[in-house]
Amino acid sequence: MLKFMRGKGHHLSAERLKLNKELFSFSKTTTHGFPHRPSALAWDPKLQLLAIGTKNGLIRIYGTPGMELEGTHKEEACVMELFFLPGQGRLISQCDNTSLHLFELNEKDGKWVLEEVKSCSLQGRLKNITTCCLPSSGEHLLIGTDGGNIYLLDVKSFEMTDHIIYQDIVIQNVPDDYKLNPGSVEAIAEHPSNPDKIVIGYNRGLMVLWDNKTLNSENTYVGSQQLESVSWHRSGTKFMSSHNDGTYVVWSSTDSSKPQEAPVPPYGPFPCKAISKVLWRSVKGGDDFTIFAGGMPRASYADKNTVTVMCGDKHQVLDFTSKVVDFFTICHGDEESEYDNPHTLIVLAEEEIVLIDLESDDWLPFRLPHLSSLHMSSITCTSHVCDVPQDLWNTIITSGNKQVSGKYTEREWPINGGENLVENASVHNLLLTGHEDGSVRFWDASGVALGHLYTIHTSHIFVSEDGEPPVDEEEWPPFRKVGSFDPYSDDPRLAVKKILLCPLSKTLVVAGTAGQIIYFELKDEEIEKELEAHSVNIVSDRDSFVWKGHDQLSLKQGSLKFDPGFVPVTIEQLTPPAAVTAIAFHTEWGLLAAGTAHGFALFDYIQKKAVMSKCTLNPNDLMAVGDAAMSRKKSFKKSLRQSFRRLRKGRSQRSKRDKTPTKEETKSPAKEGTTETDTGAATPVVETKPVERQIEARSADDSMGSMVRCLYLAQSFIINNALQSYTLWAGTNAGAIYVFTVSMPKEKDNRKTEAVACQLGKEIQLKHRAPVIAIQILDGSGHPLPEPFEVENNRAKSPDLSGNHRVIICSEEQFKVFTLPSLKPFCKFKLTASEGARVRKVAMIKFVSTKDENFSEDCMACLTNQGEISIFTVPDLRRQQTHNVIKREDINGISSVVFTKTGQAFYLHSPCEFQRFTLSAKDILEAKCRVDLPEGARPPPPVSEPEESTEQQAEEAEEKSPEKEPEKAVDAVATMVESLKLKDEKTESSESKPDANVSQDESKGELDITVDSVKDHISNLCTEGVTTVIEKAESSSKVVQETVTKVSSTVVSTKETIFSAKEAVIATSENAKETVTNATENAKETFLNATENAKGMFTNAKSTAKETIISTTEKITNSTTAACSVVKGELIQGSQVTEQMLNGISLTALTKSPKSATSKNKAPTAILEEFNHDEDGA
Repeated sequence: MLKFMRGKGHHLSAERLKLNKELFSFSKTTTHGFPHRPSALAWDPKLQLLAIGTKNGLIRIYGTPGMELEGTHKEEACVMELFFLPGQGRLISQCDNTSLHLFELNEKDGKWVLEEVKSCSLQGRLKNITTCCLPSSGEHLLIGTDGGNIYLLDVKSFEMTDHIIYQDIVIQNVPDDYKLNPGSVEAIAEHPSNPDKIVIGYNRGLMVLWDNKTLNSENTYVGSQQLESVSWHRSGTKFMSSHNDGTYVVWSSTDSSKPQEAPVPPYGPFPCKAISKVLWRSVKGGDDFTIFAGGMPRASYADKNTVTVMCGDKHQVLDFTSKVVDFFTICHGDEESEYDNPHTLIVLAEEEIVLIDLESDDWLPFRLPHLSSLHMSSITCTSHVCDVPQDLWNTIITSGNKQVSGKYTEREWPINGGENLVENASVHNLLLTGHEDGSVRFWDASGVALGHLYTIHTSHIFVSEDGEPPVDEEEWPPFRKVGSFDPYSDDPRLAVKKILLCPLSKTLVVAGTAGQIIYFELKDEEIEKELEAHSVNIVSDRDSFVWKGHDQLSLKQGSLKFDPGFVPVTIEQLTPPAAVTAIAFHTEWGLLAAGTAHGFALFDYIQKKAVMSKCTLNPNDLMAVGDAAMSRKKSFKKSLRQSFRRLRKGRSQRSKRDKTPTKEETKSPAKEGTTETDTGAATPVVETKPVERQIEARSADDSMGSMVRCLYLAQSFIINNALQSYTLWAGTNAGAIYVFTVSMPKEKDNRKTEAVACQLGKEIQLKHRAPVIAIQILDGSGHPLPEPFEVENNRAKSPDLSGNHRVIICSEEQFKVFTLPSLKPFCKFKLTASEGARVRKVAMIKFVSTKDENFSEDCMACLTNQGEISIFTVPDLRRQQTHNVIKREDINGISSVVFTKTGQAFYLHSPCEFQRFTLSAKDILEAKCRVDLPEGARPPPPVSEPEESTEQQAEEAEEKSPEKEPEKAVDAVATMVESLKLKDEKTESSESKPDANVSQDESKGELDITVDSVKDHISNLCTEGVTTVIEKAESSSKVVQETVTKVSSTVVSTKETIFSAKEAVIATSENAKETVTNATENAKETFLNATENAKGMFTNAKSTAKETIISTTEKITNSTTAACSVVKGELIQGSQVTEQMLNGISLTALTKSPKSATSKNKAPTAILEEFNHDEDGA
């Protein structure tokens, strides 16, 4: 066993590695379909680009069909809003985690990409963002929050500015009821002709016309209901607001006393849903458009998702199946035009996007060239067809156009930005999707844009249980169903399970859930015919079997009309009507094989009769018992016992392990022997293989071994080496393979009359009983047998009949190659036993070399349940590469993988979009596009200044940082103390006399608790020397005031210091309050230290005065944000007392005035209490 594993894990030679690089290359190329879970929408009117953001942080840019770019956020977050910077190729996203991101379209290594270049996280600084607005200038982004304030983001630097539009300032002139709590900012709308003016709408219905230049509110509008959105008229003389009661109101920009028009709900008078968004668009020489979402009556249509379009007498309610995310209009006019003149309405819903032509008479939708909703009905199966003939392609295109004639507008696709650089495909490829509602849709998979071509509805030929849908006679509101998304299926039995298309014979086979198999042929003309179902009973020999499932579908009676295209010719109905699990048909033979959970049948659709049927129901299979079945049920006792046995046997049989014979694993008369492969490694199997314990235990559902998993029709050697036979191969869920030989008429002319016979030739039972998921026969050269009519049409070479044919049996756990006709084992590869993975899909792929187009290699691609894809050479089963493609948790994605014959593949990345990837180094299809930005569209990057200036800016920034604010306050107070020292030294040497106009009583009076008395005290006692100290204190205090002036007004003069500080307390945020408080505490400590050092320099006469200053200062410094200003006043007062003493006032007189000292202590405290009271009020 170990030798076998070493043989499969061989090292590739250098030549082989070089060849692999020329053949194989894995990459995920592009996505097709509609973005999953969209949440935001944006439009660039200059570049004609559309952006869609999703809830998982993905942003996609769409332009002309084929122009698609994708970008992701560094951290996954829901995109709430998107804003294009028009003409710049730049995009701003706002996410639900209070972060803003700047994306740019840039060219890197010759490829255009959408990348995130800047981000700004606002967590901790702002409250939740409720709405944003990008003005026409594009310099700032206005950010509204639930706290009512509006912040500004500098787009160029992508940093928050100091300018804030406070709610308290905006609502100064509003009624008292709204002053209390107007609510969060709900809408911000820029004036169409004056960019300095904006309408700010608050949640409770208050709206304010704000002039951002004069920082003043011009008009105030009071709505009676909760506000939802605001939209300006192009003239700028009026605007419209929508509310949560289903009304919209028109307001005049000059008269705010009352609405210009009375608010009336369009679908009242009964309670209605909120109008979440409204647009008002003007038209030159015509009626204005009013477009809004919602507003439906709650009782009758609360579950509907609508967008209403009104223009004069025309009124339509566009009814969507999924929730409306956002919408906008594309207009002919630009920002400077007098009228909007909208021509297209774009509506983004959760499951689709719809474009409405507003210039057509009936407001018809556009046909989507891409961005199609692939899951309009849930996708149940997928098939890919390569190299479709041109005549078939043209017929499909023509038939598809006739199907949609008159349903869509004839105008060109309006989203045409960018340029698609991918050349038109030289071959046509089709992607077919089967859906839950019984439809089959054809998609153009030749290029990047996956466009819808044609649809087949199998439900039209059956009678549904629900019958015909009732006709809605309701005339009001005037609903109109738009969009293609329709997840509701009338009958689950209609779901399509298997699709097969033969492009050379132009035939199609569709199999469904209720055992119905429909055979289609392509017709160029309209046909009227009556259909008939041919029943085939699979369990006819099991009398005891009772079917307890659903009934079969009933065909419609009478003649049915069919448009040109694929027309049903024959209908085969399997009994019991279980879901079809496998299908195969050979158009050269005219035979069709189909299997269910009960067995399989072969049907001759030329003679329209059954050839044979085989029931696979078996009591042993149902009970999951057998002589050689490998047990997958884990028992603790048994596992422990076997572990010890393995350990003992492993020690004694290490030298004999390579000599252990291989066990027989088939029921064929030919025995399996040990076969040497090209790698030189034998395939011995040891009874006690520790590695095989990694096989996973199967669930109870796997015991349903009768289910047919694969069917295969091919011509090969099954009886002897000389005679080729028509064969049918069938593999079941229990590891059984049935080989039937088919007898065909020798003359083709007798094909319609001579019967076809079928008999069992051989039967193989795999030892491990794993489900057989694929069977493929290789010719003598190791190439897969060609498809029907491929040799006749020179699309493939004739099979090599000189060497032995081999058949590859692919089960969920291993691959095994047998030599035909003897069925001797050639080689095998055990996947589950060695890696624990299960095989889910297998496909034969032809890889072409990138250096030599004439050189190619046929390989087998294998997809496992771990999401890995491995590439094996055939028939020797050497693994060349393994790639992690899909997450193992994505079960739907793994089950939906479909391979192409040239090395590409598709899988459902989400329910509504395919992810395309390639395994081939030659066949690569990815988006290649370009966006031509106008010259000078983006602002130039900031010019780097010399190092000295850079250092100076860094120092200034450091000084302005919050960490430096306490230091600046300390420096200011220290400067004031030094000035006091110098003044005291001057007064000691001077012999000036005391001022007779100042008395102690006056000093008592000046220290009053009012602000005015403090001002008078300062102005009356200022001497020439004190004035000098005050000027120095003013210059020093400016450093402290710079911090406060970020959120308050600048202090103009010393007399207004206290009053300005009082206003600063009201306007300052909580962070500024904490900063100033910390600065005050630091200033207190510095001031005390400086005062103590100055004590020794003064005489005994001054000591008492200094103690008074210190005691007064201690109370002043315990204040709030006005503490710094009060400290200056105390310093001035202390200097006056000192000057009085030096002018002749005796120490005795000062010490005998305790009342004066008391008043000095009380006055500043009273002032601080006043400030504290005002602060609490603010």
